[in-house]
Amino acid sequence: MIVPILIIVVVGLLAGGIINVLADDLPHRRAIRLPHYPDGTPRPVSAWLGIMAFALGQRKSAGGATLSIRYPMTEIATVIGMIVTYLIKVDAPKTDTVQLVYWLIYIAIFVLITVIDVEHKLILFVVIIPSCILAIVDAITTSAPPSLERSLLGGALGFGTFFILYLGGIAYVYIANQVQGRNISEIAFGYGDVMMALLSGLILGLGDMLFAMFVTVILGAIGALLYLIRQRLAGRGSSMITALPYGPYIVGGTLLMILFGPQIRIFLVGYAN
Repeated sequence: MIVPILIIVVVGLLAGGIINVLADDLPHRRAIRLPHYPDGTPRPVSAWLGIMAFALGQRKSAGGATLSIRYPMTEIATVIGMIVTYLIKVDAPKTDTVQLVYWLIYIAIFVLITVIDVEHKLILFVVIIPSCILAIVDAITTSAPPSLERSLLGGALGFGTFFILYLGGIAYVYIANQVQGRNISEIAFGYGDVMMALLSGLILGLGDMLFAMFVTVILGAIGALLYLIRQRLAGRGSSMITALPYGPYIVGGTLLMILFGPQIRIFLVGYAN
């Protein structure tokens, strides 16, 4: 047990470092470069990992550009997510080494999607499309649920449901503009969220996607409530339209179903299958 966890720690740190590089360049549609500071200055090899940059006092470039806390936190979150996934799923029914590898890759993808969405309110096609292909390959090459048919049905359910919400968001923005007499162009529910729901459905399959959407709604409601409370405590007003990234809630619902699907099913409907 110790050896696999040590391997996962190393893999998770490296994956977290790669996620930081992708999160720096992909949202700006730049060519992927070696780790660099916010001003574009290359980081020394000893500072390629955010944890090492912080530990060795190499957070700043010669020009004074500073790495944010996001860099080590991304690496730590990736390691923790992979370890937790391994510990929970290693003895699960129909789990083999190949399936575990897929799940660990999903953790890295989820962290990347979350970081970019929180920082830029974007869910990028260049991340989602390859991830969807990976999920389909997973369904084809492993014996664990979902089957390819259930995977495709789950993807269709996620895409269709969230596309309707996307259209509803456009209608809501139009109505809010009329009520407030403003010209707000930001859509309340982005198309990136639709694509994230497609990925979630492909990963989970039809049955689990139904529960994941329910969990996502609960998580989103809790997140919105906490945001309103924070705004009120800070003495700030609230608008009919506030751009909050929804991708992390879809990620949360998906991850909870991957890790605790049977338990969530039992809690909600009284049976696991």
